[in-house]
Amino acid sequence: MNGEQRRQKITQMLRSENAPLSGSALAKSFAVSRQVIVQDIALLRANGMDILSTNRGYILRGDSGVCRVFKVRHEDDEVEKEMNLIVDLGGRIEDVFVYHKVYGVIKADVNIRSRMDVKDYVEQIRSGKSSLLKNVTSGYHYHTIYAASEENLDKIQRELETCGFLAKLQDYEPVDFWSREDGQNEK
Repeated sequence: MNGEQRRQKITQMLRSENAPLSGSALAKSFAVSRQVIVQDIALLRANGMDILSTNRGYILRGDSGVCRVFKVRHEDDEVEKEMNLIVDLGGRIEDVFVYHKVYGVIKADVNIRSRMDVKDYVEQIRSGKSSLLKNVTSGYHYHTIYAASEENLDKIQRELETCGFLAKLQDYEPVDFWSREDGQNEK
């Protein structure tokens, strides 16, 4: 199988999977190195595929639905509760990011769709030597959330507020992420 055929097969696999595909698993299935897969993914992206890299592997970014950015704050032991709340109400957590006064926006793609994804994420954080990104900014952080409708996003927003997770935007923050006029809520 040549490179072009392998990339076509990778494309088919990404389109048929809802879960991330790890670079190692792809490399094993094609009997190539993980670096070859990394290069294949780079070429696919260069050709317009919107492939998201997560800590669990590669996945096609979902363009369906609507999205909204929520600013939240909570303690480390409340991460699982916050994320489960979002996925239980039909949300997909695309990323986590912070706005640092010196460094600007620091972002990580997470692509969390289910309680199992939440559990895996929390276990990886607990078992690693790194801390949560939110700890760079005293617990304040943002999530881009996708859902099937504005109504779902409204439910998520109300629940985040009810649980005390929703945080107020400050004057120094450059963008009102909740304003629909700035185009940040829809992709």
